[in-house]
Amino acid sequence: MSEGGFQTTRWTVVARAKGDGDDARAALAELCERYWYPVFLFVRRRCATEEEALDRTQEFFARLIEKRFVEPADPSRGRFRGYLLACVRHDLANQRDHERAAKRGGDARIVSIDARTAAGRFAGEPSTTDDPEREFQRAFARTLLERVLGALRVEHAEAGKEEEFERLRPHLARSASAPSLADVAAALGTTEGATKVRLHRLRRRYAERLRAELADVVDRPGDVEDELRGLFDALRG
Repeated sequence: MSEGGFQTTRWTVVARAKGDGDDARAALAELCERYWYPVFLFVRRRCATEEEALDRTQEFFARLIEKRFVEPADPSRGRFRGYLLACVRHDLANQRDHERAAKRGGDARIVSIDARTAAGRFAGEPSTTDDPEREFQRAFARTLLERVLGALRVEHAEAGKEEEFERLRPHLARSASAPSLADVAAALGTTEGATKVRLHRLRRRYAERLRAELADVVDRPGDVEDELRGLFDALRG
């Protein structure tokens, strides 16, 4: 994707994943990496143990590849993550009575899932939920925001400004616990006025990155603002 444009959409990646060869496998791997935690979270709510949830998540992605679940996906029928959630529901229902020993893919790791990362993130989730589908949407939203912050961190690190990013990051969310800009300025060895300018630039770049990421999950660039509203609605839920 270009820095400021919306040239590559998630549906383009889905279309690539429907093909054969190295490019299709790379597209499938990208989809798996982006969606593994929302899928894991949804599955974990239905499993007695973390180990079972990790196994079933790997099994799902193995079947997604083996049975080419992405083939019927169609942007005219809604968002890809909605389609993926329907696939997860259907897959769990079909596999409920199967023994784990019969799982597809053997011990192969279809998607890279760090068990400690999964456990740590799950520990921060509410103990119960009345709406697993909304929780799936919220996990997707948080994962997307983490990707944006990660990309910004890399940008600043490459420019030798990682400390600046880390000190300004709490202000992106306008957190009440964020240090004052005067304190940030003192830590960075600059003036409060200069720090305000840096924060303005960071917020503008954050917005650009966020819209670029959202363009990756919609079919048309014009849908980005609707997706942005839906993202924050999910986070508020």
